[in-house]
Amino acid sequence: MSIAVLVLLAVVTVAGAVLTPRSDRRRSPAGALFLVSVLAVAAALAWRTGRLSDAVETAGVVLAVTAAALGGGPVTTAVLRAADPDRGPDRRRASDPEVLRGGTWIGVLERTAVAAVVLAQYKEGLPVLVAVKGLGRFNELKAPVAAERFIIGTLASGLWALACVGVSVLLHS
Repeated sequence: MSIAVLVLLAVVTVAGAVLTPRSDRRRSPAGALFLVSVLAVAAALAWRTGRLSDAVETAGVVLAVTAAALGGGPVTTAVLRAADPDRGPDRRRASDPEVLRGGTWIGVLERTAVAAVVLAQYKEGLPVLVAVKGLGRFNELKAPVAAERFIIGTLASGLWALACVGVSVLLHS
């Protein structure tokens, strides 16, 4: 059963990378639903797994961090779209001030950092990460819509990372 969990985490990683195109136009909520479903099955299987070898636990940690990093983009985009359904990708312009530039890469780095901080059991690191991200975006957050998208995106991204790490933690218990 532990191998099935590792395979499912790998599927989330690869599917997340494939479903994270450069253009926001091609993202579908179905992809996010698929990722969430696969991660839920992985968590259920991990919960029922007994004691594992160190190699399997290490592989679980590595795959959980990569699933957090690469799988969170489509999920975060789906949450942002659900929060503001009137604001589809076709209604955006390249010069739109409400769009926070570099969000895809910042999200990947943020989810990687959240996963690493939690796995290292460094709980003080989470508020530091959010503070650093907020300071980096300070000038862009003056528009109310941008601030709202920042908060929703940060929470969705962080919760996805925590869910992925949760699978790894379940494998260890």
